[in-house]
Amino acid sequence: MHRYRSHTCGELRASDVSTDVRLSGWLHNRRDLGGILFIDLRDHYGITQLVARPGTPAYEALDKLTKESVVRVDGTVVSRGTENVNAELPTGEVEVEVGSVEVLGAAQQLPFQINTDDGVGEERRLEYRFLDLRRERMHRNIMLRTAVISAIRHKMTALGFNEMATPILTATSPEGARDFVVPSRLNPGKFYALPQAPQQFKQLFMISGFDRYFQIAPCFRDEDARADRSPGEFYQLDVEMSFAEQEDVFQPIEKLMTELFEEFGGGRHVTSPFPRIPFREAMLKYGNDKPDLRAQLELVDITDVFEGSEFKAFAGKHVRALPVPAVQDQPRKFFDGLGDYAVEQGAKGLAWVRVGEDGTLSGPIAKFLTEENVKVLTERLGLAAGHAVFFGAGGFDEVSRIMGAVRVEAARRSGHFEEGVFRFCWIVDFPMYEKDEDTGKIDFSHNPFSMPQGGLEALETQDPLDVLGWQYDIVCNGVELSSGAIRNHEPEIMFKAFEIAGYDKETVEREFAGMLRAFQYGAPPHGGIAPGVDRIVMLLADEPNIRETIAFPLNGNAQDLMMGAPTELEETRLRELNIALRKPVAKPAE
Repeated sequence: MHRYRSHTCGELRASDVSTDVRLSGWLHNRRDLGGILFIDLRDHYGITQLVARPGTPAYEALDKLTKESVVRVDGTVVSRGTENVNAELPTGEVEVEVGSVEVLGAAQQLPFQINTDDGVGEERRLEYRFLDLRRERMHRNIMLRTAVISAIRHKMTALGFNEMATPILTATSPEGARDFVVPSRLNPGKFYALPQAPQQFKQLFMISGFDRYFQIAPCFRDEDARADRSPGEFYQLDVEMSFAEQEDVFQPIEKLMTELFEEFGGGRHVTSPFPRIPFREAMLKYGNDKPDLRAQLELVDITDVFEGSEFKAFAGKHVRALPVPAVQDQPRKFFDGLGDYAVEQGAKGLAWVRVGEDGTLSGPIAKFLTEENVKVLTERLGLAAGHAVFFGAGGFDEVSRIMGAVRVEAARRSGHFEEGVFRFCWIVDFPMYEKDEDTGKIDFSHNPFSMPQGGLEALETQDPLDVLGWQYDIVCNGVELSSGAIRNHEPEIMFKAFEIAGYDKETVEREFAGMLRAFQYGAPPHGGIAPGVDRIVMLLADEPNIRETIAFPLNGNAQDLMMGAPTELEETRLRELNIALRKPVAKPAE
């Protein structure tokens, strides 16, 4: 018999009754019922119930051990009997009567319970992450992640993509986030950077003659944490294709996402094909560029209805309406509750009206609407008896943000929200440029390395704010999974694109020397995308926070509480790296 086990803790069945077995695992739970000791023994594969009877060496040994101690037991499989079967466990028809016990690893008193979700704080959980990962939910999430990554590799290979590796130590990048930098001992005063993404290298693969690349790529960005973003490092499915247009990228990625979410989504329906929604349409209808399409309500721009209006709350402002059908039975607290929610999002309030059986409008602002207002709103919003309309007014961005959130919340509270589905979409036709409201400066709005729609002619003849890029995002249930683009592979177009944003030719040549040099030796048209693996698993696991799907994440302050990182370096190590520290000056106490 094997030194530690003949079977796993998830393996034994009724057919194994009377078999002598050896199991190893963690002491998950212990119950003393009428002098008989019942132990739940857990390993990676499951749980098996052990039985130890009074007066036996096994009883004495198991009774003294703390939970989470690791033991090896020898015993005999016995039937639980029909009345004692645990239908929730695959091993629930049997138990093991223990003959002998060997303690392999005794556990100290636990900082929190493993077998229950006792509400312990995240900081404590991260400090003892090796214990937290023993919990069933966390163990399941990590194994889901493993299975998803394995499936991605298999499916991408089947789609004709080739897995390739890109460097981890590279040059600093002028991309949007901050780099993590690494000092070079052999090159004093110089630094490597950890890649924010393999962007330039995967494009260089295409220029080098490879056709379809993918990689489960680690990326490093020194940015703040969010519920859907982990500080420090994250993983993405990095993809690039040669001789590809936008739809060529969409087809394999849409197939991949559909299959992944059908396979691992627990029976939740995946809507396919994914709709293509232009960026400007998304901002008007949904209030943002990552719409949650489970909310079956849409915003309507009605700014023109109130141009020149004497109603001061709407006059001269951008106005968006949210019609909500079938709310005739909703009490006043429904309307007040949405108003309170809007205030939480930063609004001063939320105007609304409701439509009566005779078509008349009632509510706080009904008296301010003219007959012409009512007529136009009824026609444009398709109003009928039982409808309600919520209004937001102010600057475009502010109204979009607030009413976008209200749209989803109103759908949830009014029964116009789909549960148990994955609603994907592509957001397309992003503007290449935007204007800074404070400085009036034109700058890139999304991805500076994208090919503009219309190429060089568009850059030379159109208003920059009207130029669209071959840029796209994939969104699922209100979560942006990735951004992608057809790349700008022509130096002349790249120089012009950067010139519009205020960068001279010398700056572009200095910052992107490697890429520009490669483009001058025959670059194919190419494009790609990079869906976030962490976010995919977060959605599939139905977790609200991305850290619940990462084995060893940093906390919100980018600290590893378990390993104690980041750490200070000793002076000898700093000298070896030719680094002198300049610590921030403490602010004087007020």
